[in-house]
This record gives sequence, structure tokens and C-alpha cells, in this order.
Amino acid sequence: MSIIEAFSNLNPIMQALLATLFTWFMTALGAATVFVGRELNQKILDWLLGFAGGVMIAASYWSLLAPAIEISEGRDLPAWLPALAGFLFGGIFLRGVDYLLPHMHIGEDKPEGIKTTWQRTTLLIVAITLHNFPEGLAVGVAFGAAVQGLETATVTGAIALAIGIGIQNFPEGIAVSMPLRRIGTSPLKSFWYGQLSAIVEPIAGVLGAAVVIWARAMLPYALAFAAGAMIFVVVEDLIPESHRAGHVDLATTGVMVGFAVMMVLDVAFG
Repeated sequence: MSIIEAFSNLNPIMQALLATLFTWFMTALGAATVFVGRELNQKILDWLLGFAGGVMIAASYWSLLAPAIEISEGRDLPAWLPALAGFLFGGIFLRGVDYLLPHMHIGEDKPEGIKTTWQRTTLLIVAITLHNFPEGLAVGVAFGAAVQGLETATVTGAIALAIGIGIQNFPEGIAVSMPLRRIGTSPLKSFWYGQLSAIVEPIAGVLGAAVVIWARAMLPYALAFAAGAMIFVVVEDLIPESHRAGHVDLATTGVMVGFAVMMVLDVAFG
């Protein structure tokens, strides 16, 4: 029996947990770069951030919105309506949390959200943690959708999504830990905070899988919700951060490559 076959025989919630533990591990691997040095070439980081954005954009359609539309076909409502509602609500929800929860984006000095006495380090971690939640949710919902017997939602497709999210989590781990190391935080603390930012992903993954299994009518909305939340993160955070140092063309190339990699992963293995 192959590894994929053995994985396919697991409960979808266990599949989601193992897959999101992998995505967390990739974040931790990126955060571990602080043990090598306190700086990463800005051009490389901006390309990696663009790559991460491209992966998330492709995953939002191929792994989430396309299955959401397929599930909705033949029902009372137009096939596009659940996908539209879930997609917009995902963005609105994350904007609401972004507006209320105290946090600070990398490279900025002014905190967002409700006023607080939290330290800068805590605010940076909260921002990345907030933006990691949709990624874990997307993986969990994808595994929950795979049990529905749909052509566009399979276990191998969900695995491909987890691999894509894991790959793009590597630069996100760097993006958290390196700035902390740069301002004088110890390598161990910088690593700890970097990996901690993704610990929410297994929680979100299990939650997403459980919701769509126990409330199947919510599946197209949940898939589209995760897509909307991920697109919000890309446009609100990853792309602006990748452009901050002026390497726009380089970051755009990263987006294109990331999109292509995730598209191939999803189509080839999904």
C-alpha cells in the first residue's frame, strides 16, 4: 500500500490534522533560518513573498472556488451564488477581524486594530497568525470536501493544496523570524515566535474539516469562504510587503511562478 493510499484511508479530520502539521512544520523550517544569520537578501525575500501570494491565488480557485461551484450545480440556487456569498464573506470576515484585533504588519511602525499595550513583537506575531488561519482552514475544508465524491475535490487534490500551502509557508516563517532577529531578539526566541505564528493552522484545519463533514450543506460556502479569506491576505499583506522595497518586477515574477506551481500541483494530482 502506498503512502497516499494509506493516507486516503484515514478519517478526514485526521487527514486535515496531519496535513496542517506539515504546513506548520514548513513555517518552522523557514523560521529556523535565523540560526544561520540575521539577514536575508531583500530581493530573495520579496520574490519568495510574491511566490507565496501566487500559490494562494491559484489555490483559491483550483482547490476551493472550482469545487464550490461544482457542488452547487443542479441545486435550487444558481451555481455561482454560494461561491460568491462565501467568497465575499471570507474577505469581509477577515477585514472585520483585521480592523478589531490589535496587530502590526512587518515593515510598519503603526499598530492596527483596537489600542493596546501589547509589545511590538506580540503585534507582529498576531498579524501573521491572523493571516495563517485561512490557510489552515482551506486545507481542512479541502479534506472535508474530498469525502463528497466530487470530481474536482479529491484527497490527492487536498494533499496537493497542503503541499502548496506548505511551500509558501517557508518564506512566511522567514518573514516573521528575520525581522525579530534584526531588532536584537535572540535566535531561539525569533525561531520560537516564527513557528508559533503557524500553530493556528492545525486548529483551523481540524475545525474546517469537522464543519463541512457535520454540516454538508455548508460545504460550498466554506470552500469559498476560505478562498475569499486567502485572497484578502494576498492583496492586503503579501503583495504590498513584497513591493515595499521597490522590487516590483521581481515580486511579480514570484507571483507568476507561484501560481504556475500551484496550478500544476492541483491539476496533476487533483
